[in-house]
Amino acid sequence: MASDKSLTLHQIEAIRAVMVAGSIGGAARILHVAQPGVSRTIKHVESQLGISLFNRENGRFVPAPEAADVFVQLHAVHKKLGDLDYAVNQLRRGRDVELSIGSVPSIAHAMIPRAIIRFKQRFPDIRLNIELLKIEEAPDYLMLRKGELVCMSHRFDHPAIEFRPLASGRLVCIAARGHPLAGRVSVSAREMADYPLIGIDPKDPYGAIMASIFDATQIQYDINIRARFGSTVIGLVRQDLGIAVLDSFTVADLGADDGHIAVIPIEEKTDFETYVAIRRDVELSGFEDHFIVALRDAMQASNA
Repeated sequence: MASDKSLTLHQIEAIRAVMVAGSIGGAARILHVAQPGVSRTIKHVESQLGISLFNRENGRFVPAPEAADVFVQLHAVHKKLGDLDYAVNQLRRGRDVELSIGSVPSIAHAMIPRAIIRFKQRFPDIRLNIELLKIEEAPDYLMLRKGELVCMSHRFDHPAIEFRPLASGRLVCIAARGHPLAGRVSVSAREMADYPLIGIDPKDPYGAIMASIFDATQIQYDINIRARFGSTVIGLVRQDLGIAVLDSFTVADLGADDGHIAVIPIEEKTDFETYVAIRRDVELSGFEDHFIVALRDAMQASNA
């Protein structure tokens, strides 16, 4: 149990302020409080300790000789408190902290940069390591502790991995501005099948959604070029080598002002969910929680 003669931080600050200022009024200005409060604190401490901390000389408060050891220790305590405040402030800014994040390309392309803008406003000094992963690489990335979390385009069963929801998305059609579909308000799967398609792989989660629509209606389609990553698909479409189906997050930066590519909604239902994958046996840090919130907000805002 603490002694009833132990000094509080408030009392330590008041004593040091009087020592530095040499007066009650000066101490009050340092502490941004009223003079009577400082005066009462000093009188209470002196009564509590049974010694005089200051002598009054020519209207100034001078440390009493018998309290010399107290002031030496008080100075050391104040310095340590300053060091603690500095360390806490650096931690708040993310100094000397590195966060490793894995992500499938569809989320990493536009959404993670948007999330980092928000995240860096909260932790400006934090270091980030972003690694692009294929879906099948996620378990090793987490279980081998290469990173703390993975942003995923779908979930799968794994006893040691937990999936937390991020945001809903949908598939869209993209075409070069000069393409016949570019001016359409929306397009159906049957209409898309009339043109060479780029990048639809039925083994990919998004490709499987689109393939299932074609298969359900027995629509024949031609995969002209396969490219796994959205940035490559966008480059191919920009050259008018075909149309493509991509997720709404990958094309989020292709706004109406893009002079080369048109983004066209698909009439069929193509909704999907995204997740962040983490190890079940590892407690997330506050930094990781804040990043997930920033990413979720960025992804949900892109659908607004």
